[in-house]
Amino acid sequence: MKIDAKEIKNILAIRTDRFGEFILTLPAIFALKENFSKSRLTVMAHPYSTELIRGNKTIDEILEYDDSLNRGIVRTIKTINEIRKHRFDLAVIFNPKKKFHLITFLAGIPIRVGYGRKWRFLLNRKIKDLKSLGIKHEIDYNFDLVKAIGVDSDNRLPSVFIDKEEEGQALKILAKRGINNESGFIIIHPWTSDSIKQWPVHNFIELAVKIVKETNLSVVIIGGKEEVIKSQEYFTNLNDSIIDLTGKTTLKELAGLFKKTKLLISGDSGPVHLACCVDIPVIAIFRSDIPGKSATRWGPKSKGSIIIEKNNLDDITVAEVLDKVRSVIG
Repeated sequence: MKIDAKEIKNILAIRTDRFGEFILTLPAIFALKENFSKSRLTVMAHPYSTELIRGNKTIDEILEYDDSLNRGIVRTIKTINEIRKHRFDLAVIFNPKKKFHLITFLAGIPIRVGYGRKWRFLLNRKIKDLKSLGIKHEIDYNFDLVKAIGVDSDNRLPSVFIDKEEEGQALKILAKRGINNESGFIIIHPWTSDSIKQWPVHNFIELAVKIVKETNLSVVIIGGKEEVIKSQEYFTNLNDSIIDLTGKTTLKELAGLFKKTKLLISGDSGPVHLACCVDIPVIAIFRSDIPGKSATRWGPKSKGSIIIEKNNLDDITVAEVLDKVRSVIG
């Protein structure tokens, strides 16, 4: 049901889970501003993700919210009071949580849009949550939600603004590690947030070594702070041209590195979607036997990207991935 834009002056968009999911929500969030152009747009997101929208003129205000630090009734009441002060007219809850349905209801937000599960009686605009079917991309599922209030857009590609200073910082990171940007490098992200989506790490190791040997390009290993110890265990002292930057970059710095690389190789992970924001080729490794975790829903959107997808990740060989690398870099 379409809403009269004149009635909407203050919007809250909520997506507080991992940064990859947050990136894929951005096109729908930006569409809210596009359709309600005179309204004020506030985004509530995990502190780690908010870096991606700082400086974006589409967003009027950012509220940081870490689920792990906001447990218990006292914290919930504090959040309710904070949101109530903003006098929002509309809340769109992109990640269905009972807590957010309750918070937006008790904060007195008149129009509350979300997925019809987990205390759906607290919402007054809702749709069925069909994401587990995996029949369309996550971006399109997010647009299904905002369509419930008549919002749509022709622009469905995620984007992140990177300024010259952040690009310059990426070059400094490369220079400190002895990487000449002109000679070129490939980035590998060998980790996933879910073990069932993990292509064996020893395959990534073999792949990195073979890329260096065959192409004379450097290989940069990336990951989050939680993967530093694992990365040191697997990727230290392999080859002078294999550089481990795991846990050593911010998201914006990582996006800056992506702008300089020839290619990202990764499993199903957040960096895939960040790379797509700067439109570089991605070779993405997926399993296809679980619809809700398939490439149909989570695959890369950048031009020239390649998806390697099989029911059993063990059936995807290093030789197969290396062949795709050759096809991308020429």
